[in-house]
Amino acid sequence: MTKSEIKVLIVDDELLARERIRLLLSEHADIKIVGECVNGREAVNAVHNLTPDLVFLDIQMPKMDGFQVIEEVGVERMPVTVFVTAYDKHALRAFEAHALDYLLKPFDHDRFDTALQRAKTFVRQQKLGEINESLFAVLKDLKPKSNELPSVTDKAANEEPIDRVVIKSGGRIYFLRVEEIDWVEGEGNYLSLHSASGTHLIRETMSAFHAKLDPKKFLRIHRSTIVNIERIKDLQPLFKGEYIISLTDGRRLRSSRGYRHELQPFLNQAR
Repeated sequence: MTKSEIKVLIVDDELLARERIRLLLSEHADIKIVGECVNGREAVNAVHNLTPDLVFLDIQMPKMDGFQVIEEVGVERMPVTVFVTAYDKHALRAFEAHALDYLLKPFDHDRFDTALQRAKTFVRQQKLGEINESLFAVLKDLKPKSNELPSVTDKAANEEPIDRVVIKSGGRIYFLRVEEIDWVEGEGNYLSLHSASGTHLIRETMSAFHAKLDPKKFLRIHRSTIVNIERIKDLQPLFKGEYIISLTDGRRLRSSRGYRHELQPFLNQAR
């Protein structure tokens, strides 16, 4: 490895995310990938053993998240860090306030290169002191007084419901008002938000997104389905607590027994 090369560690529990970062890094001759980790515990060990100059660090990981990795390693010993995250308004606000870079999934080629070039500058100008101060400030902002890092769901549950959603598509960012959403369909870490203006894809888990919505306006009727109450036309009982829910646009959705309690207020009114 030459003196000018920058050692990079990739940390993300999603294979596709790691492959995406690896592919984009392969375009840079001055980058050497020294390791990949699929969880926070591996990341802590890799930082100690591989001494990378730069880390692409996912925030939402099982068992030990990105912020816990920083705490375990110690902000004073962390290399330059580019956070990789799904939409979280607290994290974004903290990053922006403290001039710390991040990649919002799903990120495009240009956004990645911007983050990488900025990280290279910090590495080569040896501004680790400045970076570590920013890391500490982010942790201080996001960590509650109980000294426990909350999950995205826990944080959202203690806030006012969101009134709009950030959508990234075709290289631009725009906002979709929550009231415009008819229903939400989930698959893994991605959600399809169905509205009169079309279907919009975001990277978010169903549980985390549901926790951000107003429970008086949105019902989770299935592990992979959320519906806007205002769009419900009628409910048709099937068997053992399952229902067919017809929407005002003609769409028919099926509820599951496990979420019957969400529909209970409607069922009580019908008695």
